[in-house]
Amino acid sequence: MLNDAQKKALQFIQGKILDKYGSTGVQDTLDIAVFKLLHCVAVFPGGVNNLVDQHGNCLPDCFLMPSQSTALDFAFRLHTDFGKNFIRALNVKTKKPIGKDYVLQQGDVVEIVSGK
Repeated sequence: MLNDAQKKALQFIQGKILDKYGSTGVQDTLDIAVFKLLHCVAVFPGGVNNLVDQHGNCLPDCFLMPSQSTALDFAFRLHTDFGKNFIRALNVKTKKPIGKDYVLQQGDVVEIVSGK
């Protein structure tokens, strides 16, 4: 439940910022900083199983990768063993295999297939 001060703050944001400008500008600022200035693309790990590290912690839902990164770069970013034992990757959206040299695109959802 929101208290009166919180409700007043939200009303202020709605009336003075959102209604006037259409947004707070935070997303635009992040888009410019991350995607244009830092030249990164957002890539999502995909697959049937949740990806976890050796401690059982779920890996992040999104990775920021430098522009021109490949599927193999992404495999190494997920875990060194995925990179060393890389077999192929799958584009989860199209269900098509992609090779290690595939250049990642903004919003790709990639499943890494690796050996033991």
